[in-house]
Amino acid sequence: MDKPINIAYESHPLFFSPAYMQMRLNGNLGPKHYPSPKGASADLDGNVTFTFYAPEAHSVSVSGIGGELGETRHPLIKGEDGYWTLTLHNVKPGFHFIRFYVDGTSVGNPQAPFAYGAHESLNFVEVPDKNDDTYIWRDVPHGTLHMELYRSSKTKNVTNCWVYTPPSYNKDLDRRYPVMYLHHGGGETEADWIWLGKINYIADNLIAEGACREMIIVMNCLYDINYDNPGEFLAGDFDSLLTKDCMPLIDSRYRTIPETGSRAIAGLSMGSYHSAQTACNHPGLFGYVAMLSGSFDDRWYRWVNCRDVFSGSELFKKETRLFYMSVGTDESRLYSQIAENMDFLRKCGVACDYFECPGYHEWTVWRKSIRNFMTLIFKES
Repeated sequence: MDKPINIAYESHPLFFSPAYMQMRLNGNLGPKHYPSPKGASADLDGNVTFTFYAPEAHSVSVSGIGGELGETRHPLIKGEDGYWTLTLHNVKPGFHFIRFYVDGTSVGNPQAPFAYGAHESLNFVEVPDKNDDTYIWRDVPHGTLHMELYRSSKTKNVTNCWVYTPPSYNKDLDRRYPVMYLHHGGGETEADWIWLGKINYIADNLIAEGACREMIIVMNCLYDINYDNPGEFLAGDFDSLLTKDCMPLIDSRYRTIPETGSRAIAGLSMGSYHSAQTACNHPGLFGYVAMLSGSFDDRWYRWVNCRDVFSGSELFKKETRLFYMSVGTDESRLYSQIAENMDFLRKCGVACDYFECPGYHEWTVWRKSIRNFMTLIFKES
């Protein structure tokens, strides 16, 4: 029997431990389950096999949605059993969104994992990384994920956040913990850092190694939208939602350390803009700030000018232990901006650090970025 694949590679919101099965009638004996080929599978050598059952189709193809896999459509070959198949070689390790096309129309593959990104449900494939097991399930003590519902005081919408508590949280009941507020990107959800980012496994494994402090991690939905004023890049007043509604809730329900040096705020892409803007709008509230695949240059947002805060707020410079930026080296537009951003921070006297790794605007980069950030924070708390 083949060694079971690590659960982190295939878990998704619809099926934690996917069973690749189909149910068919079995004569008068009723329905029976039959094994079904995986819609997308990968091995350690970067060989990725795609399978799609479409006996009446004239063509089936598969592509990425940009990034490492690109958007080129690769045709699958039809077999006599109605299954279409294709194997791509030398695919780099990491998380890859994929699209299947049947007769030119994009469709979901029911036998491949699903996730949410780019404001839609998409299939994905995870190529194992033989040199990195930080983000997969390991036999170490595990923390707990909690779901908290609360109401926005501004829009009156009911929203949700996920809260990770570390392994010792339910054992050492007198202990208090620092908090990292961690945010998703545009077109994603508050659950994506769990299902796509594997943040709970990253935290479990770093804590087990002694590589980071035990911490509470809070993941919010960034969309507190007023639908009477649509079309904003930063959709809704998340600054208000976080500081007036979410943070008081977390401090009241969890054993936090409500001090600047024990608070971090971080986000990827659109979430990085949210994080930087909120930190700059409230100097002294967060001791650690991280922008993953984002810059503080004016693009589609600005309710506070970050550069003015960096250069002019002595409180921000005093209380910010670390302003952290990261980027994938293949993302040329952002990569060219980060060096200037870091120079500006240094000239202003803001404590800062930088991380880069090969990759694009995608989860493979963000996992490595947040892992590195977590090893640097809460050293003084």
